[in-house]
Amino acid sequence: MVSDKVARAIQSRITTIRSGRHNLARGYTGLLMKRQSSSQSAASSAAAAAPADNPIVMRVTNFKETEASRPDFDHSKTPITVTKSPDPSWSYGDGARGRDPATRDTAAHIEVDPYAPDRSMVSNYRLLVSGIAPRPIGFISTKSADGKSENLAPFSYFQVIDHDPPMFIVGFSSRPGPPKDTYRNLSETGECVINTVSEDMIEAVNATSIDAPYGVSEWDLSGLTKAPTTTVAPARVQESVFSIEGKVVDVNEFKDHAKDGKSVAALVLIKATRFWVRSDASNADYSHIDLDKLRPIAQLGGMAYGRITSTFDRPRPRWNDEVPKSELLRKLGAV
Repeated sequence: MVSDKVARAIQSRITTIRSGRHNLARGYTGLLMKRQSSSQSAASSAAAAAPADNPIVMRVTNFKETEASRPDFDHSKTPITVTKSPDPSWSYGDGARGRDPATRDTAAHIEVDPYAPDRSMVSNYRLLVSGIAPRPIGFISTKSADGKSENLAPFSYFQVIDHDPPMFIVGFSSRPGPPKDTYRNLSETGECVINTVSEDMIEAVNATSIDAPYGVSEWDLSGLTKAPTTTVAPARVQESVFSIEGKVVDVNEFKDHAKDGKSVAALVLIKATRFWVRSDASNADYSHIDLDKLRPIAQLGGMAYGRITSTFDRPRPRWNDEVPKSELLRKLGAV
């Protein structure tokens, strides 16, 4: 049974959410005040602590020598090819028949408890980023509340989650010391620009991931170009094919997982307020971006990135169209 006290608390939360949907500015302001009042002391303590190395950031030696031994990057801009799918003759019920039977039938899966006492946070991180791949890069520009500091940083825990309305989510990991500058700016101003990352800008984008002190502008160290915006204060990246102005809808901190000396892990929900798309990369009604012009870069495991050189198409099936073609579907539908 749910107690009256808990029921009232739940109902109060529902009422708050509904109110926020009707008045985003008022709802976000209330959320921000509540978040700041509840975590101000923790944030201050973290900021006062001496900066520490982030254990998930790999220390690499002799990378220049290693890279020099590899083939050159192909800058030919060869058109991205469209091939057949891996198994064009696949039928309903066939399963993953393209997989090697030797591994499909015999390879064992190992159960891993991410919270086991002897399981390190770094092991979880490395497993997740190498197994959940590829991932889009959320290249986010923000500005401080006083307008004096501008920040530009790439994020691996990022995704578009809806189109009506256009919504995005960004995850901020717990780390030694104070929160990331982007999180601080988003929390204080509620504004940002999300910029896409193409092949010809990845070195500049990667440079902005450096752990520069608060107030140091990644715009300057990357050499990327600021472009104007209309609904938010932060600039967009001129070199990006596609940019999205956005405002914060919600901030969720995982305080039950907070640890001394570390920032609190959090999720930020962002609603798009304006799109910017390069005119030569889009169709006439700005409903599609040419993949050959976008040339997106994705994050993989470790410090690896990936590019797209070929694609294939798979139309989404419709039940009424497929049933006449498949005996299995007819049997399933008759149950």
